[in-house]
Amino acid sequence: MTPILRHATLKDVKKIHKLINSFAAKGQMIGRPLSQLYDHLRDFWVFEDHDTKEIIGCCALQFCWESLAEIRSLAVNSDYHKKGIGRALVSKVMEEANQYGMTHVFTLTYQPGFFKKFDFKIIDKSELPLKIWADCIHCVKFPDCDETAMMNTIPVDTDPRYKFC
Repeated sequence: MTPILRHATLKDVKKIHKLINSFAAKGQMIGRPLSQLYDHLRDFWVFEDHDTKEIIGCCALQFCWESLAEIRSLAVNSDYHKKGIGRALVSKVMEEANQYGMTHVFTLTYQPGFFKKFDFKIIDKSELPLKIWADCIHCVKFPDCDETAMMNTIPVDTDPRYKFC
């Protein structure tokens, strides 16, 4: 396998959709409709096997406010778990957040243990600005969200773990 971490392109959307929704079908993450993936394509990074062209992981960074961004839709093909792909994707989007001057990055997740490795702390959802809940109205779990809200408030430009190699 020759891995490539890169920005997503239009040809990746259906592959990203399939990957995300395979986990959504198991209740492990919230699914995303194709239309939303096209709308937010520029937010996505993918981890691709260059030889097979298989998308084995994806992650998005969505800007919410001048210093607040959200990590969304982190998914890694189950066959590739525990190989550092999720870590590489999160490191990349945290590096991008740093480049844009973000000081707060949050996520809503079913995997809080994973995000704790990046110094994300569990927060009460009420600490997040109302603006971020606009997408939630369309969620199948609204208003009974069972994801864990987590925030990284460490200035990302001072933390060497977010420098991707």
